[in-house]
Amino acid sequence: MTASEPSWTAPFSGLRPRHFGKLIIALRREGADPVRRGRPWSLPLEDRVLLVAAYWRTNLTLRQLAPLFGVSKSAADRIIDHGGPSLALQQRKRFRKDTVLIVDGTLVPTRDHTIAEQLKHYRYSTDHQVVIDAGTRMVVAVGRPLPGNRLQGTGTVLGESRRRHDHRHRDGGYQGTGLVIPHRREKGQSELPAWKEEHNASHRTARARARARVEQAFARMRTWKILRDCRLKGDGAHHAMPGIVRLHILALAG
Repeated sequence: MTASEPSWTAPFSGLRPRHFGKLIIALRREGADPVRRGRPWSLPLEDRVLLVAAYWRTNLTLRQLAPLFGVSKSAADRIIDHGGPSLALQQRKRFRKDTVLIVDGTLVPTRDHTIAEQLKHYRYSTDHQVVIDAGTRMVVAVGRPLPGNRLQGTGTVLGESRRRHDHRHRDGGYQGTGLVIPHRREKGQSELPAWKEEHNASHRTARARARARVEQAFARMRTWKILRDCRLKGDGAHHAMPGIVRLHILALAG
């Protein structure tokens, strides 16, 4: 398998050949293919990127994937460890004042139990929080994964931008984060004032629309099958998610 044959690109990376070429140009500009001391890579940059993308896309084991590229299992492992971080999304830090951001998370089943947590369905998962631009429906930021039974703080993914936006919808689990959340009855209060009930109804409608956009984004991202059963250890899942987001954005490009 080689990136020099365009027919391999789409099924194993999710990108059209034109978009794959743009990705390679961008990676070279970012310094992803420096002159290396010692033993050179056994594959050119294009094939290394395709190997990483194919691993994320198909979730084949390295013993299955390495022979397809004519390299050893250990060489494929090194390529993934080096290439994964270089593919990471360059997260946006500034937005227009009227930008609507949607914050939500998704669970990624993970084999490495040291970075995951067991849930009710007995699977170990990590929780990945993402920020989506409601207008473009593109993922613009990704947080570092935490064990799947914990709610990640939105400050991790929003950073400085969270203080510049007033329109962010989330549920009641995000109290104290500065997001727009439903009103709740205080202790000893039998019912909410009418204006708060009206605000909650408006919030439910907005949240339903936001949820639909988020689920569409997550569904498309899960076509990279590693997000259904991640075998990567340590920071592997942390590098895979922003890398897949970058590929996802390129795949949606016209």
